[in-house]
This record gives sequence, C-alpha cells and structure tokens, in this order.
Amino acid sequence: MIIVTREDAKGFSTIPNVNNKILVSGEKQMFMLIDLAPTAVIPLHGHMNEQIGVCLKGTVEFQTENGPVVVEENTAYVFMSEEKHGCRPLSAGGATLLESFSPPRADYLAIVK
Repeated sequence: MIIVTREDAKGFSTIPNVNNKILVSGEKQMFMLIDLAPTAVIPLHGHMNEQIGVCLKGTVEFQTENGPVVVEENTAYVFMSEEKHGCRPLSAGGATLLESFSPPRADYLAIVK
C-alpha cells in the first residue's frame, strides 16, 4: 500500500499557471491533482492515456473537437485515448481538478523522479 498526502505529493508544472501533483501511481493508473490559476490555459492536445476526472473547485471550460463544454464543481468527465481536449478556468479563483490517467503518464513520472 502507498499513502501520500496532498502536501507530500511531488509537484511540477509544464504549462504556465498550471500546478500538477502526482498523488499516487500504480502500474495501470495514475492519480493527479491539478490546480489551475485564473489565467491558466491548457491548449488543445491529445495523448494515448485515457483521462477521467472530477472538478473539485471552480468552473472549467473544456475545449473539445466538438466545441466548448463547461464543467462545474462535483462534475466528472472522461476523455478517451487520443481525444483532443484543452481547458481554462472560468471562475475568478481558478479551479482544481482530480484526474486519473490510464496507463500512467510516463512523461510526467519522468519529471518527478
């Protein structure tokens, strides 16, 4: 068993105003906490990992190939493998997302080694 507190999780940023923390990672999935500052913008992108999340705080507008989708607190979502997506917070205080990636994001794990 692995136990990690939010405070002890390793943080990193690959996009300005986006702070990531890998809470835990197993062989087949990874759990990440993402804090978006009010000015954060994650550009449209895709990856081989399935991505499931829930908005814990704030409101986020996801950009998809089918247009924008607004996600509010306590709302869950999923992006399938290679599905294009990006996002920006709509709330003045930014937003916090809890996300799971399967398989784990090797690129992110390499950053926090």
